[in-house]
Amino acid sequence: MVRDRLLVTSLLLFVSFGMNQKAFCQTQTPANNDINTPATAQQPKRTQVVVPQTSGPRLIAGKSNLYCAGYIKYQRFGPTPEIVGAEGEPEQRTFAEGDTVYLNWGTEQGLKEGQQFEVIRPKGDVKGVFREKKGFLGTYVRELGQLQVVKVLQHTAVAQITFSCEMVLLGDLLVPIPNRQSPLEKTAELDRYADPSGKAVGRLMMARDGREMVGTNDVVYIDLGYEDHVVPGEYLTIFRELGTGGVTTVDAEEDARGRATGFQSERYRGGGFSSQSQRAKDSTAFVNVPGRYRYRPITTREIKNHRPDMPRKVVGEMVVIDVQARTATAIITRVVAEAHTGDWVEIQ
Repeated sequence: MVRDRLLVTSLLLFVSFGMNQKAFCQTQTPANNDINTPATAQQPKRTQVVVPQTSGPRLIAGKSNLYCAGYIKYQRFGPTPEIVGAEGEPEQRTFAEGDTVYLNWGTEQGLKEGQQFEVIRPKGDVKGVFREKKGFLGTYVRELGQLQVVKVLQHTAVAQITFSCEMVLLGDLLVPIPNRQSPLEKTAELDRYADPSGKAVGRLMMARDGREMVGTNDVVYIDLGYEDHVVPGEYLTIFRELGTGGVTTVDAEEDARGRATGFQSERYRGGGFSSQSQRAKDSTAFVNVPGRYRYRPITTREIKNHRPDMPRKVVGEMVVIDVQARTATAIITRVVAEAHTGDWVEIQ
């Protein structure tokens, strides 16, 4: 009897111990985990490999440069609509995107609702600025924006300006919107010491907004056009002859001369030579004793007069976005030195 009681007690203790162990294991959590964190969140994260997206060359020009660049038109303008009034007058004299203007064309001239036009302003005739290309080059035209016809009457029409580059004025003209596409960026490095291509050479004659010093993304005008076989998207090198065409000039290039006296103290006399002067002339120029350097220093002008042909100085490059008969409009894509009107350009 006693033996049976001991056996039952042992079984009860074993079952109780097993249940306590199970409960203890279920309530224990690692020290570095939050007890409120779901089990799925405690799994180690898998490493993700991000493959870089390959992209092609970027576009050079956005809408503002493509359709606000301006051009030099050789042919005369034919009959064209004109902005002759505006809803905001007389309080407004200038008009921009969103403003309503009135035209001097209507149904009798074939105008229709929904038509879109470019707003332009001819500024004046351009002649050969640097005389390499002689004669009349064309009329300089500013591109001001675009508008859409919203209502057409018999002799007039109502239009809304949908895009503006600068302020529109009464008297501005309307022409069809040109079909232009942005050139692609050239990824190859600019060879600053490349030989001339042998193709057409012209001048950077003007820049938009009357600028003289120009840089990347500036719009410029060159005296090369269809007659010189220039096409949109073509790249040109901007260059000048070495030692010429700078904005500033140095009249006296010799800042210091080597002298027999004057560069040493009166007491100790350290030799009398200037550290900033050129080399002394070879004495063979005066007596038949080669290898002796004496007399006054040789000058920079003397050195330049006897040197071989030097590489031209490449200062940047540009790409053409619009071509006319005798001229073209281009955007400067990069510069490596100061560039300005008067620099030479050559088709690459």
